[in-house]
Amino acid sequence: MSKIKNSFVCENCGVEHSKWKGQCSFCKEWNSIVEQIIKDQPTKSWSNNYDLKEIIPTQLDNVDINNEKRILTNDSEFDRVLGGGIVPGSVILIAGEPGIGKSTLLLQVSSKINGSVLYVSGEESLTQIKIRSNRINFKKSDFYVLNETDSEKIFHNITKIKPNLLIIDSIQTVTSSSISNSIASVSQIRKCTSDLIDFAKKTNTPVFLIGHITKDGSIAGPKVLEHMVDTVIQFEGDQEVNYRIIRTNKNRYGATNEIGIYEMNESGLKIVKNPNKYLISNKNIKKSGHAIGCSIQGIRPLMIEVQALVSSAVYGTPQRSATGFNSKRLNMILAILEKRAGIQIGSKDVFLNITGGINIDDPSIDLAVISSIISSHENIPIDRNICFSGEIGLSGELRGISKPKERLSEAEKLGFNLFVTSNSNIDNLDKSKIVIKKLDQIEDLIEFLFR
Repeated sequence: MSKIKNSFVCENCGVEHSKWKGQCSFCKEWNSIVEQIIKDQPTKSWSNNYDLKEIIPTQLDNVDINNEKRILTNDSEFDRVLGGGIVPGSVILIAGEPGIGKSTLLLQVSSKINGSVLYVSGEESLTQIKIRSNRINFKKSDFYVLNETDSEKIFHNITKIKPNLLIIDSIQTVTSSSISNSIASVSQIRKCTSDLIDFAKKTNTPVFLIGHITKDGSIAGPKVLEHMVDTVIQFEGDQEVNYRIIRTNKNRYGATNEIGIYEMNESGLKIVKNPNKYLISNKNIKKSGHAIGCSIQGIRPLMIEVQALVSSAVYGTPQRSATGFNSKRLNMILAILEKRAGIQIGSKDVFLNITGGINIDDPSIDLAVISSIISSHENIPIDRNICFSGEIGLSGELRGISKPKERLSEAEKLGFNLFVTSNSNIDNLDKSKIVIKKLDQIEDLIEFLFR
């Protein structure tokens, strides 16, 4: 007879509590603690029928990393985001909005990988998967599809097929019979993910987990899910446009904040070889409130078009809205403009947009943001051949940027005539063909552009 144990778990952070509380003492989230029932009974494990070698401790000096070769997907954007390919035994979480292209991307990646692939779907029927595969012209003989949500049954099929790659779509639909909680609960997600990680590490089989996101864009489920996996990839983009962006938020085997850009069409996702072409609109447009900044995403320099609209406040409280840019940082920049530059913008509505559906957290974009806001406020267009790159400080000073040579080289390649940046950390760049304008304070920027 199995024993039943009750526990209380926070849905936000996954921490267990001895009793129910209104607020989690660890993450301070309110009304996030739920009761879970665990059956203390032996459960079938994938390892019971899987041929495993005995695992013994090994001296670190004897560990050979030369034989640990990455699995290339022949997708340059996807390989870049992963840090050079798929690491054997890694667990990769891909999250994004419904219908953005997560399943399509993994189907395309599977077709280019040598070896068998097992695709476990808990949301779509086999017919739906077949229709999608026909649409993207998917061809792979050793590709297996399983429509199942029970983890024990999934592992039973894994032991029979022994795939070289496992895809779970999605992790929120997988359940374990050892836990009585409802589907997608904290305990269910943590238990099933833990079993999949154990399988990946002991068999050296890479595992892809598809996850949902919440309304605010964060990954659904407990935060512990992101801590457990090796790599977290965020799928971004507006479904109303054709462009998609994948970004690494966490990567134990490579750099973070790398991005890959795709174009969604009828035949699937197509690699965008030159993303600057769609991130920057027509250069012939001469409107106020437009500025182009150079940002570094991972190791790749990208030209980002910043659009600002400053208008008289219609309502009593001025509105502040930012798309693709941190709204708190926008408020800081507006305060600096009013305090240090004397621009009376506190009573104005300010709307900021980063074109292309991309989210920017690189502080070097500050200079382009400030320029676009002042341009809209003064109704003076900025020359489209000017590129901005620099961080703003609270005292109004322009701070140095990282990788200035890479940024300058990209701006020169795209045909910009002038590169506006900070006077700090920009030495030995005067040999470039492009003209470099070095500034110290925000007042110098205003004097240079608008006076």
